[in-house]
Amino acid sequence: MEQKNLALVTGANGHLGNNLVRLLIEKGIPVRASVRNIKNKEPFAGLNCEVVQADITNKYSLINALQGVDTFYAVGAVFKLWAKDPKREIYDTNILGTKHAIEAAAAAGVKRIVYVSSIAALDYSKLPAKESNGSNPDRRNWYYNSKNDGEKLAFELAKKHNIELVAVLPSAMIGSVAFPPLSTSYNILKLILDKQVPVETKITLNWIDVTDVAKGCYLAATKGRNGERYILANEKCLSLKETTKIAQELFPELKIKLPSPVPKTILFAVAWFMELGSRITGEAPLLSTKDIAMFSGLQQDFDISKAKTELGFNPKNTKQAVIDALTYLQNNRMRL
Repeated sequence: MEQKNLALVTGANGHLGNNLVRLLIEKGIPVRASVRNIKNKEPFAGLNCEVVQADITNKYSLINALQGVDTFYAVGAVFKLWAKDPKREIYDTNILGTKHAIEAAAAAGVKRIVYVSSIAALDYSKLPAKESNGSNPDRRNWYYNSKNDGEKLAFELAKKHNIELVAVLPSAMIGSVAFPPLSTSYNILKLILDKQVPVETKITLNWIDVTDVAKGCYLAATKGRNGERYILANEKCLSLKETTKIAQELFPELKIKLPSPVPKTILFAVAWFMELGSRITGEAPLLSTKDIAMFSGLQQDFDISKAKTELGFNPKNTKQAVIDALTYLQNNRMRL
């Protein structure tokens, strides 16, 4: 029997994907969850949804997963800022994934797509950054490039295939249900709890609770205007130092120290050595020279009035999002 209002969520075992699946189930929407590795059952334990195998690099697997689907939440993508071969592992995969997602949706007769882009696709030259500023002119990071070019491609292909598409641009998602391995953003908070952020980098992050982003995705599906983009973030960012201060106050027994200020030249040297190690191990460095060059001192403040007015987006504030996320991590320390 064909299900009415069936939604597909790709990347459904990831941080946003899994929390979005949970929200849609709560709202009584029939959900099909697609994952690359069907053997990983833990994120779906006790959830009333269909789990299917699909891979953004295989268009035919997506066409199969999208049969009978009304709303397609295109969440699945490579989310990492560092790789041994970043163009191939990050950029090429995300661009191909976007192309496959829209073409598969067209082949399956999907009516509406919520495309998960990123605040990486925004121009920060005028603050607070807003949707109408256009895309990010900074081309130094392959993940950022993949989100900028991927979003443009998604809109072009949706127009060509006559599918409604709304883009959402989340900031650094933390909090709520998570399964190992932790996402890049959530892991930063774990590093703070594990006392692995010893030096002040002047890097800021715009923290947002993942459940608020999931709600924003649903609102974009139901209220978003075709062809529009919506920032799903908080208005103000926090530095890693300010974030560490919250962790200090929350868990005094952990005796977390505030990061020490060091000259930028030393920061670059430390990052360079970390990257050298990563080339050998294949594990992402805690800090890269590009991270410092691109993000040290960058204020990630946003004008979210468009999402508030048009979607009814109303996220919990940055500090509360951090408190809730740190508490979850500390309570689930053994598992994560």
